[in-house]
Amino acid sequence: MEDATCSFSDGNFLGKGGFGRVYRGTLRSGEVNTLCSSIKWSSFIIRVQVNPHLKQKKKVDILSRLDHPNLVSLIGYCADRKQRFLVYEYLPKGNLQDHLNGIGEAKMDWTQRLKVAIGAARGLAYLHSPSAVGIPIVHRDFKSTNVLLGANFEAKISDFGLAKLMPEGQEIYATAMVLGTFGYFDPEYTSTGKLTLQSDVYAFGVVLLELLTGRRAVDLNQGPTDQNLVLQVRHILNDRKKLRRVIDPDMPRSSYSLESVAMFANLASRCVRTESSERPSMAECVKELQVIIYTNNSKGSGMGGNSFKILS
Repeated sequence: MEDATCSFSDGNFLGKGGFGRVYRGTLRSGEVNTLCSSIKWSSFIIRVQVNPHLKQKKKVDILSRLDHPNLVSLIGYCADRKQRFLVYEYLPKGNLQDHLNGIGEAKMDWTQRLKVAIGAARGLAYLHSPSAVGIPIVHRDFKSTNVLLGANFEAKISDFGLAKLMPEGQEIYATAMVLGTFGYFDPEYTSTGKLTLQSDVYAFGVVLLELLTGRRAVDLNQGPTDQNLVLQVRHILNDRKKLRRVIDPDMPRSSYSLESVAMFANLASRCVRTESSERPSMAECVKELQVIIYTNNSKGSGMGGNSFKILS
C-alpha cells in the first residue's frame, strides 16, 4: 500500500470518506505490451480505516459480496496492525459534483445527466433489495461526491463507511446518533433518529436537484434563505413556467426536451417530501427514469404541452 501511494503522499490524497482517508494508488500490473514495450499500470482507490471495530469488519465482509455495475467494486481488504485498508476500483472521471460545477471538463449535457441519474438509482435499488446480501442496506451518505463516473459517464456509488444493514424483518432502525452529510439529511431521520430506506430516497432527490440545476446541495456563499437547495427550489418544481428559471443555464439546450425536464423535476419533488411515506421507492424511481429517458429521446412536445400529468 505504501508503494502504491508513494508512502501515502499528499499528492495522492483524494479526501475523506465514511471509512477514513482516501488515496489514489497505482501499481504495475505485471503485464507488458510488447507492441510498444510499455508497462501497464492499474489505478485504484485506497481507503484507510483507523482503529476499526469488529462491527466494521463484519460490514466489510458483507460489502465485499456486493456485485452490481453501479456500485464501486471492492478489490481487496488489507489488515496492518491497527489500520485497515480497503482497495476499490478507480473511476477516471472523478465525482459527479465536480462535473456539475465545471471542474476539469465542460458541463454535462442532459443525456449524460439522465444516464447518471438512472445508474445511481439502480445502484441504490440494488442496495435496498434483499437480493443483495439477504437483507436491505441503507447507504446513509448518498451524495453527489459519492457518485463516481466512469469513462462514459457510468455512475457508480462509492463510500459505504456509514452504510447500515437493516435488521431482518424491520423497516425502521432507531439510531442514537444522526450520521450523514448536511444538505442530504432526511428531515424525518434528523427529527426522530429513525433511519429507513426512504432516507436514501431523500438524498437521491437532492442529487436529482443538483443534476437539474447545476447547483450545490448547500452553498454557504448564498444568502441565508438560498443556501439549502431543496428549500430554494422545492416550491416551484411542479410549476412549469417557473421551472425554467432553475434549469442549469450551462446545459446545452439541444440536449433536453422540456417535457422530460418537467417529469424529472416532478420525480425529484416527490423524493424530497418531508414525510417519508410519501416518497417513491428506489425501484419506482428507476422505472420513472426509464420513461423520462424515453421521453427525452423522443423530444416531447415541450413545457407548454398537455401530454404530461403532474403527480401530486
